[in-house]
Amino acid sequence: MNNHREKTTYDRSGTAQRGSTERRKNTAGRGSTACRRSTVLRGSTLLLGGLLAMGLMCGCGNKAVTQSASAIAQADTSRTICPDYAEVTPKYVFMYAENQPADYPTSLGAFRFAYLVHERSEGKIQIRVYTDSELGDETDLYRELQYGGVDFMRASLTGLTQFDEEANVLVMPYLYESSEHMWKVLDGEIGQEIMDSFEGTGMVPLSWYDAGVRNFYMREEASTLEDFAGKSIRIQDSAMMKDVITLLGAQYVVLEYDEVFSALQLGRVDGAENNYSSYESMGHNEVAPYYIEDEHTRIPELQLVSQATYDRLSDEEKEIIRECAKESALYERQLWAEREEFSKNAILQEGGTIVKLTDEERAKFQEAVQPVYELYVGNYMDLIERIRAEAQETD
Repeated sequence: MNNHREKTTYDRSGTAQRGSTERRKNTAGRGSTACRRSTVLRGSTLLLGGLLAMGLMCGCGNKAVTQSASAIAQADTSRTICPDYAEVTPKYVFMYAENQPADYPTSLGAFRFAYLVHERSEGKIQIRVYTDSELGDETDLYRELQYGGVDFMRASLTGLTQFDEEANVLVMPYLYESSEHMWKVLDGEIGQEIMDSFEGTGMVPLSWYDAGVRNFYMREEASTLEDFAGKSIRIQDSAMMKDVITLLGAQYVVLEYDEVFSALQLGRVDGAENNYSSYESMGHNEVAPYYIEDEHTRIPELQLVSQATYDRLSDEEKEIIRECAKESALYERQLWAEREEFSKNAILQEGGTIVKLTDEERAKFQEAVQPVYELYVGNYMDLIERIRAEAQETD
């Protein structure tokens, strides 16, 4: 499987940057569409600003500290230092690595985490958050984290499976029936077991972050498994996704992310797959207007601390870190849900179509990809069955 999540870039205002020079050339001449999208994206920035004003409100001593939308462009410490303890000389100054832009939900979760830790530790623990891959790409940071070169990071579970084979069970296709099902699994006994299975890797999991759900989208309408037959689908370079696409009767095409728009526009591929926010912010809905909610992949992410860093902390300090990590995760999930809802509305407003599969049809997709379970997690089918059983209890 691929070791990283594709990165969406944003400018200082929070507006999505939609890819390569080739992509921008292709949008020339579509003035009215570009104008409408500009208006929509400005709305997205305002929405995110409202979320920041609401979500980053937290008690610091007896004072309420509100972060406004303009704080996006300020230095990291403006969102990680509690004013009541700004003059305290910290006992520790730690580094937190994040590969996404500063306004992305996972980055905002990191800022929230750092702020809460500074507040709860009364200024003794300061965490400096570095976004935009400033400390290196996600794949480069694993070794740094293992040996304490970096203290904290957020990572996609797909990349972490190289250190923990058991974690593969959580990223299998069509495993979860809904978002509620996944969070019941991750926040429960099974999620804790997976976290515990990282023992000995040099990395200590702290909390589960959201990364949305990936769906297919097409140039032409598709609502059945038969509609996928012979279609060319762009994917990341992932062994499992190659197998999934083949089992669905389609043909996979591996392309770089910034090539997808032009490939769809020119008919080099019939479709692709990604989450709502990436699909909408990159403008793919303009050239592939049919978004099929098959929910084939939900890939959770982990907030991690280096074992070397964790071992330096007292029991009280470890508890602060764990509590604040869990609180930041809930905040990040809220931001992600809001961002996803905005993207759904924007897609519909711009004339896109969201195709909902019937339960019977989705069951056909699930059945078609069952061979990948034996191939990738054959030794953990008991755990797979436990996860599926959680869906019944969720219902």
